[in-house]
Amino acid sequence: MEDTWYKIDNINEIDTPALVIYPDRVLYNIETMKSFVSDVSRLRPHVKTHKSSEITKMLLEAGVSKFKCATIAEAEMLAMAGASDVLLAYQPIGPKVTRLVHLIERYPSTTFSCLVDNEASALQINEAMESIHHCIPVYIDINVGMNRTGIKPGPEALELYLKLSKEEGLLPMGLHVYDGHIRDTDIKERIHRCDEAFKAVEKLKKDLVAKDADDPIIIAGGTPTFPIHAKRKNVECSPGTFIYWDRGYGDILAEQPFHFAALVVTRVISKPTSSTVCIDLGHKSIASENALVKRVFFLNAKGLEPIGHSEEHMILKHSGESDLKVGDVLYGVPYHICPTCALYSTASIVLDGKVQERWNITARNREINV
Repeated sequence: MEDTWYKIDNINEIDTPALVIYPDRVLYNIETMKSFVSDVSRLRPHVKTHKSSEITKMLLEAGVSKFKCATIAEAEMLAMAGASDVLLAYQPIGPKVTRLVHLIERYPSTTFSCLVDNEASALQINEAMESIHHCIPVYIDINVGMNRTGIKPGPEALELYLKLSKEEGLLPMGLHVYDGHIRDTDIKERIHRCDEAFKAVEKLKKDLVAKDADDPIIIAGGTPTFPIHAKRKNVECSPGTFIYWDRGYGDILAEQPFHFAALVVTRVISKPTSSTVCIDLGHKSIASENALVKRVFFLNAKGLEPIGHSEEHMILKHSGESDLKVGDVLYGVPYHICPTCALYSTASIVLDGKVQERWNITARNREINV
């Protein structure tokens, strides 16, 4: 029997394309995340996926007290939702430093921290913090092979950490280690690569302690390496996609039993040829950085192959006969849910099989107040 958990009874009231969220499945994913660690205090989930005050409050109610984000707007959304510990997992540069200062002043009940990976940027942040008589916790961004940001673990990172500890406006707290390049489907290979990369981080921590630094906190990993870092002692873990899950990670991370909790719904708007249909799921409605065939997976239709994609349209080819009609609804699982969420200002909330509420995707905006 087909599992039709996703079907929405009042779908005729919902315009498409639309982002729909299933809170009961979100709660399942939160509890599943918690089951990976011995203590919920070791969780620092990333909010880049949901960008939502409502989801943040669900996490707070589940006992999560620490959060990670990538933008000033996400940090502000967290503060507005009542989060007390917020890491901006980004090195603020230029005007972002000023915005961070304003954020600290506007939300005094929230402790904000940020990343640094070089002395010049750190000193700019330090100067800004000293101007408001504030000392901000900072984490050294460590590059373990992704080569996107950060400093390699070793003497240079050790020297930077110790230098920053002497500044009045900075309080080095530990190391931030994002290994997003490690995403092997084979969990044994993923564990091996993750452990090998982490050895240098562990050595850096020992070297810091030997130099009389307070025991550094390590914040490590994203979704693919979450189960691996979750088994370490005294490491904070930062999964993000778990909250809604998506087809991309679902295909490669078989050991993580999260449920799809956010979908896109779309309608057939035309049947231009005998072998194609057109739906209203354009570039503006679904993350489109992946290959065309890996942007959306439909739960209630098989044998549909995307062959064209533009701003407001997606063309699907079907093999053989298709009973799809103009007006039919398709329920799609995004391959990449994080940027998909950022395309929507609001989401429709499905409770007991019906859309009953709408939530704002608050931090999809680059600015809120600050």
